[in-house]
Amino acid sequence: MKKFLSYFILAGLLSIASMTAYAQDQMDSSEMVASEDTLSMTSPDSTMEEIVEGVAVMEEEVVEEEASFHQVIKQQFIDGGPEFMGIVLICLILGLAISIERIIHLNLATTNVSKLLGKVDEALNSGGVEAAKEVCRNTNGPVASIFVQGLMRMSEGVEMVEKSIIAYGSVEMGKLEKGMVWISLFISLAPMLGFMGTVIGMIDAFDAIAAAGDVSPSLVAGGIKVALLTTVGGLIVAVILQLFYNYLVSKVDSLVNSMEDASITLVDMLVRHNEGK
Repeated sequence: MKKFLSYFILAGLLSIASMTAYAQDQMDSSEMVASEDTLSMTSPDSTMEEIVEGVAVMEEEVVEEEASFHQVIKQQFIDGGPEFMGIVLICLILGLAISIERIIHLNLATTNVSKLLGKVDEALNSGGVEAAKEVCRNTNGPVASIFVQGLMRMSEGVEMVEKSIIAYGSVEMGKLEKGMVWISLFISLAPMLGFMGTVIGMIDAFDAIAAAGDVSPSLVAGGIKVALLTTVGGLIVAVILQLFYNYLVSKVDSLVNSMEDASITLVDMLVRHNEGK
């Protein structure tokens, strides 16, 4: 019985394989017939022309796909006119340069305040004021500089230390805000230059209309497009620089708050140190 079943299964597999091969042969033969019919219906010359046209279309599609983002921006910059677009671009470059420099400076000025206070407290308990000043001198950042100025007035009393910290804190705050006014200037200047270019472009477009003596849609549309490109460029520059400016303002505010909190903690620490003597 088992032998009969094995023969039956083997025969079924062979029949399925033969049917699959036969169907594949029929499909191949039909495809060959169709291709032969197509070739017979078209002449060799027309086939070559179609191939050449197809290759040309493919090349055009590849060229269109290869048009990168910076090429589009370059073309729009040229269409807008280099006179005002160049000035707007200069505003963007200078604003970004100042913003990047400020970001690097503020990140380097950021100090782990809790860690610094712990070191200063330990130095005061172990080595006194001189050891605490040495710890602050070896630490970068405005908080450590304020601590040094306060500790230098320790011999004159805690009230003098507090006044010194407040006075030198204003100096450090001015250093943190250095260059921010230039970024604000470029944020305001770029859109104004764009609007000026738009107004001048509109004047040129109306002059062209007056010279032609006829309101041509293509002439009006082209002139307005060129005029508005300067406004778009100025607004884009203002938006980019505004993002950097807001980040820098928030960073400065965070550093100022940490400076104030750390200064209050230092004064309390010095009061406890004097009471413990």
